[in-house]
Amino acid sequence: MKPGQTQRRPWIVGVSGASGTPYAAAVLRSLLDAGESVDLVVSRASRLTLLDETGLPFRDAHWRADLRAWLERGADGKPGTFDVPEEHLDAVRHWSAGDLAAGPSSGSYPAKGMLIVPASTACVAGVALGLSKDLLQRAASVTLKEGRGLVVAVRETPLNGQTLRHLVSLDDAGAVVLPASPAFYAGATHIQDLVDFVAGRVLDAAGVEHGLYRRWKGELGSGSRDATP
Repeated sequence: MKPGQTQRRPWIVGVSGASGTPYAAAVLRSLLDAGESVDLVVSRASRLTLLDETGLPFRDAHWRADLRAWLERGADGKPGTFDVPEEHLDAVRHWSAGDLAAGPSSGSYPAKGMLIVPASTACVAGVALGLSKDLLQRAASVTLKEGRGLVVAVRETPLNGQTLRHLVSLDDAGAVVLPASPAFYAGATHIQDLVDFVAGRVLDAAGVEHGLYRRWKGELGSGSRDATP
């Protein structure tokens, strides 16, 4: 590191195979808007989900172009909804999910914490049991053992007893278990509003400032469409 240069300390963002790739896109955009650095791990299963939900591929050899196309797309599938500056992409480092020698696989790698958005039940089980079958699970295990913040945005319904026990194990280990459960009091009028609410709650848990949703102010009706701004 050059004299006077600050050490890069990214947020690790893991995207597993659960439905909900727009949640991941909203979290990524907001982290980059906030000036944060991101280390991105996209599981093999999540690439199939992304293709199914958006029609977009995610390829290791073309990750930058594929990430831009993904982040530019709205939750309703409309391309070109968001602008993704080049400097935002410069703040992202992509690691292949199969690369167990990657930086985030080691506790000595500097990171602020990790956000798994969305988290499938298979991912939840793997992290809770310490399986480390891919980089996403390994990075999550490292995050826990190093005492860094881990937010797990589980996206599944209904939840069976086995998954609930895994989630309790993660809570006991210090993770924040955050179901991808949109709320309506913020005055949602569009699918993007519901997605942004969940993404905003993930960022709240991580302590990252954002303006993704209208916060509750203790005034009934303040989220109504007819309410006066």
